[in-house]
Amino acid sequence: MTWQPLLEGAASEAAREGVRAILADLESWGREPSGDPSLAGGTVGLAVLHGYLAQAGLGPESEAVARRCLRHATAAMAERPGSASLYSGLTGVGWAMAHLLLEKGTGPFCAKHPWGRSGKMDLSPFPADDLVEIDEVLLDHLDQSPWRGEYDLIEGLVGFGVYALERLPRPGATACLERVVDRLAETVEPQGNGVTWWTDPAWVAPETRAEYPRGYYNAGLAHGIPGVIGLLGRVCAAGVARDKARSLLDGAVRWLLDQDGPESFPYWVAPGAAGDTARLAWCYGDPGVAAALLGAARHVEEPAWESAALAIARRAAERPYEESGVKDAGLCHGSAGLAHLFNRMFQAPGEPRLAEAARSWFEQTLAMRRPGRGIGGYEAWEPGGARSADRGLLTGATGIALVLLAASTDIEPLWDRVLLVSIAPLTDP
Repeated sequence: MTWQPLLEGAASEAAREGVRAILADLESWGREPSGDPSLAGGTVGLAVLHGYLAQAGLGPESEAVARRCLRHATAAMAERPGSASLYSGLTGVGWAMAHLLLEKGTGPFCAKHPWGRSGKMDLSPFPADDLVEIDEVLLDHLDQSPWRGEYDLIEGLVGFGVYALERLPRPGATACLERVVDRLAETVEPQGNGVTWWTDPAWVAPETRAEYPRGYYNAGLAHGIPGVIGLLGRVCAAGVARDKARSLLDGAVRWLLDQDGPESFPYWVAPGAAGDTARLAWCYGDPGVAAALLGAARHVEEPAWESAALAIARRAAERPYEESGVKDAGLCHGSAGLAHLFNRMFQAPGEPRLAEAARSWFEQTLAMRRPGRGIGGYEAWEPGGARSADRGLLTGATGIALVLLAASTDIEPLWDRVLLVSIAPLTDP
């Protein structure tokens, strides 16, 4: 099965126009990259967008922009080292460099690679030693035992695993994944019919900490157990620490499915407190849970998990817009993110209802565009109701452009491996 553009005719052209408008407003940033170098909100995310534009043949200057953005990000990280975080730190820069074919002949934009076809991206001027150094820094970081840091996708162990998966089959990447699994194993908690991981109150926002002073168990993909499931499914498929990873995966799936409510999964679960029904989003709620579980099911060939994932996805598809909690178009918790999740899940099993849901959310995304505002007509919602001109990948215009591009071209959006929602089609070996 190959990736098929979901949008056709006028809808496809409207999506392309949205991409062009966003690029026009981001043009000066790509010409002289500055500020935040991160994957979530900075120049590394912009490099990923321009890598896919180059692959689609839609950005004549995109290869040069991607190079400039990566040069800025690597220099910024070298000058002011921060966290190891996938979304805000060092491993996010490394993930993008690996994904955009830093090492010639091995990445998704190489003609020899089974995922690629045109070889249009050539980032070979970047030294391969940069990634080897990141591998070594991460290995040293993962030697901390017992592990006291976050375990999640955005900031913690799961995100480090996503970086290492992008670096396979290099020995350093395998060693990183083995240590990630070890750290997950030493922080796991048996609970009920399965296993889970605790969220320390020190890791959450002050207002949430005040409500849950002893912490909780997170049921969202961005910060919780679905992210662990998405990662471990891929680790098992890669054949790394297979027995330990599979045991953790089985227990995590059992725990997660036990948390399902009559309407939706909750945001989190805390002793003595009823979890609130989560909105529809990638970060929290049914769509992210379904996509992570469906990916894991495919990787370890568990039909029962796949059936459960598709049932959750269909339930999410039936939830009306008014009850979705969507306030903007961003990838993390907005309409574009939902459109992409339903599109990705549709293209895996080919369920027409999921295609309908994807098209409906694309319609919402295109309807949210207000030319002259924000970035390319898109404004991001902020807590408290304010709107901002967010140019980033996770919550802003760069991510919206990637989603619109994926819906209107036949270039498979393998960038969504960083979201843990890149689901193998049924026809894959």
